[in-house]
Amino acid sequence: MSRLLVRFQHGPPFKTLIYAKLMLILANLLAIIRVMKKYELIDHTADIGIKAYGKDLKELFANAAVAMFEIIATRSPSHQVTKSSAKKINIEKEADKLEDLLVSWLDELLYLFSTKNIVFNKFDIKELDEKHIKATASGLDSKNYKLKTEIKAVTYHMLETKCKSGYCEASVIFDV
Repeated sequence: MSRLLVRFQHGPPFKTLIYAKLMLILANLLAIIRVMKKYELIDHTADIGIKAYGKDLKELFANAAVAMFEIIATRSPSHQVTKSSAKKINIEKEADKLEDLLVSWLDELLYLFSTKNIVFNKFDIKELDEKHIKATASGLDSKNYKLKTEIKAVTYHMLETKCKSGYCEASVIFDV
């Protein structure tokens, strides 16, 4: 006990300790708030950009896909959805680095939307590392949706991914 008292008396002032603790708590809260949000739209002159968030790479990739399809379409309330009307497609992609893998993943989903008329809304990512993804994407026929914005391509412009312990984010620009 006396060591603790001596250390406290010779350590930084009490107010500095409280300030440091509060700043640490605030930084952690901001990270939690970012992770709770799936994505946000970011300003871009001619195209549409997103910043996707996740607690890990799997959630980040799923949230980037959710953002892309929420830009493309909104559910039409007049259509009844049954479990049997959901369509599932297995996807496996490889790339040299994480940013390329993210673009490849989103490109594949965009291609499947264009060719099979499926608006994906659920993403079960089974395996994911810096160079490989294996997932199942589920969705409904596009006739169940009101199409809003045509995304022509996923671009490398301003593409960025960042991961820290317990938190990931990515910025992606879509050509519209």
